[in-house]
Amino acid sequence: MDRDRLDSLIKAERERFAAEHPRSRALFEEARRNLLDGVPMSWMSRWPGGHPIVATEASGARITDVDGITYVDLCLGDTGAMAGHAPPPTAAAVSDRYARGATLMLPTEDSTWAAGELAKRFGLPKWQLTLSATDANRFAIRMARQVTGRRRVLVFSYCYHGTVDESFIVVGPDGRPVSRDGNVGPPVDPTETSSVVEFNDIEGLERALKEDQIACVLTEPALTNIGIVLPAPGFHDAMRDLTRETGTLLLIDETHTFSAGPGGYTAAHGLEPDMLTIGKAIAGGVPAGAFGMSNEVAERVAGQFEADYEDTGGVGGTLAGNALTAAAIRATLDEVLTPAAFERMIALADRYTEGVQRVIDEQELPWHVVQLGARAEYGFLPEQPPSGGLAAQSSDPQLEEYLHLFLLNRGVLITPFHNMALMSPATQEADVDRHTELFAEACEGLAAD
Repeated sequence: MDRDRLDSLIKAERERFAAEHPRSRALFEEARRNLLDGVPMSWMSRWPGGHPIVATEASGARITDVDGITYVDLCLGDTGAMAGHAPPPTAAAVSDRYARGATLMLPTEDSTWAAGELAKRFGLPKWQLTLSATDANRFAIRMARQVTGRRRVLVFSYCYHGTVDESFIVVGPDGRPVSRDGNVGPPVDPTETSSVVEFNDIEGLERALKEDQIACVLTEPALTNIGIVLPAPGFHDAMRDLTRETGTLLLIDETHTFSAGPGGYTAAHGLEPDMLTIGKAIAGGVPAGAFGMSNEVAERVAGQFEADYEDTGGVGGTLAGNALTAAAIRATLDEVLTPAAFERMIALADRYTEGVQRVIDEQELPWHVVQLGARAEYGFLPEQPPSGGLAAQSSDPQLEEYLHLFLLNRGVLITPFHNMALMSPATQEADVDRHTELFAEACEGLAAD
């Protein structure tokens, strides 16, 4: 690749972005007086162009900014808006519930319905509601440690589990565990709390679990935040066998892999976790998370008489399980993210993947595209990487900036942290085809004389 040409292409796209977004730029400069980095949360600064666009409204699969530009949204809040923006059933339920009280410190009928639906979809009978998947993971880890009497957690290199401290550990260049680059103020070195192996490394997993110090394996069914890394045939069966043999709980995080279907990857592929966490999408954009467990784990939890789950034990939060979240979960799962909706969303992702693959083939690019239900992602290796470590090596920030900014300047948003696109019930075939058209045009620009 001609890097000088790529530099010039990025410069041209930045100039176009600046010319077309004067109001966003002005508001960003104003925000920098009181918001760190000029954004309400630092990761929002990761959008290309020098500053993010400032949004005014969003509906379905569209976002409009303060400069009056409307975008096809294939980012969808990095899964948080997988139901689409402001789906009418969820919006109505939230409005009604808020008018009748949002946080009561008491259960409602909606929370009972939500737990029953989660049990039906994911196959685990006992549930708790949280405000995020990060919280769900934290609480599930605490319970796993409590019932097993073990202190360590095992994760896979370059996994994604929100801001869980134990997950910021990777396999280093020399094969030894190290804190992940950029880890901010860890309370302890994660090598003290966690073990790590590469995804799909059955032998490495077996060695780690035989130490008998692992309370739980915390894993996504497929890695999703370092590109999409799919499990090799037999990997999940081997992991389930090894965890059972060693008395280790298997904790599956479906927050991103919920894209695989109404019951996530777990239901789609018949997985049998001991515990499961999920968040983001289940409440249509309202902050929400949940964790479930088997009857056996629930009985072990209940048998820990010295553990304080109700007050000072580090599990829960005053707003966790609030009435507004429960109402949003019920409306979203009952009327928006239905089995029929997933069928259509996955078909759109098929169309997206086929279009991207066609461009890669026609232009003879050494890239790949991989799909996981309603989400898909392209990466800069000829083949899908089998591990997070190899996926990380294919990162190309310069190329990603160009592709993201090229799309954004022409009205299409994909997830800024990587190259992921997600389908919602409101996404249309024309939206998918528009991306394919622009992706082809961007790639042609790279090869032009």
